[in-house]
Amino acid sequence: MAGEAILGTVSQLWRYPASSLAGERRDAISVGLKTVDGDRLFGLVDASGEIARPDREARWHKVPLIRTRLSEAPMNKEWRLEVAVPGGEWLPAPDPESDRAVSAFLGFEASIRPFGAQNAAPSYAGPLTEARYAKAPVHLLTTASLARLKALHPEGAPDPRRFRPNIVVDMPPVEGAFPETEWIGKKLAVGDLLLTVSEPCRRCGFTIIAQDGFDTDPGILRNLVRHNAHNLGVYCTVDRPARIEIGAPMRLMD
Repeated sequence: MAGEAILGTVSQLWRYPASSLAGERRDAISVGLKTVDGDRLFGLVDASGEIARPDREARWHKVPLIRTRLSEAPMNKEWRLEVAVPGGEWLPAPDPESDRAVSAFLGFEASIRPFGAQNAAPSYAGPLTEARYAKAPVHLLTTASLARLKALHPEGAPDPRRFRPNIVVDMPPVEGAFPETEWIGKKLAVGDLLLTVSEPCRRCGFTIIAQDGFDTDPGILRNLVRHNAHNLGVYCTVDRPARIEIGAPMRLMD
């Protein structure tokens, strides 16, 4: 990596233990060839087994307000999920008590289930569900693109949580540009992690939904449609797995 210019440094790291629920901010994440460790292990479904779709159905709009965190059992390396609805305490999940709390918060019956048997604890005997989609191992977003969106939509709040990135890189704004959109097909080194930028991240209605600290805002998506072909940030495949921490430098490789 010597000799390559540093474009920016990692300012935020996220994993999303349960799809559509609030993410878990981390000081470091481990990135494998196929996924971020602890990312999207569980899903939320209704009584019919339909997966949560906050981007399409208003009844799911409160789902991103449900907090998540993972702990790891020291003996068997088993992920343990906990969730908390607003004003509620942390509860283990999947579990009948957390399902009752989530259902009461949403106003209809819902439950948290593992994505496949590989993500279920050995003691878990309940139903499973399948991931709605698996686009790429890593989603990367720069503060330069967030600054460009803010310039286009000054009254808006382009908070990273609207876009659910794994890696947020702090870099100077680029006049009139969403810079990572120009990196498709190129390689990035983020600390010891080596990525190939595979495609732009096409945005959906999830980006306009209110979360803790910001309101519903259709202007977020409207400006991305008008000015960046529906996109913000990029998906990346992993060439060299690594553990990365806040402050890791990012370089664009030749």
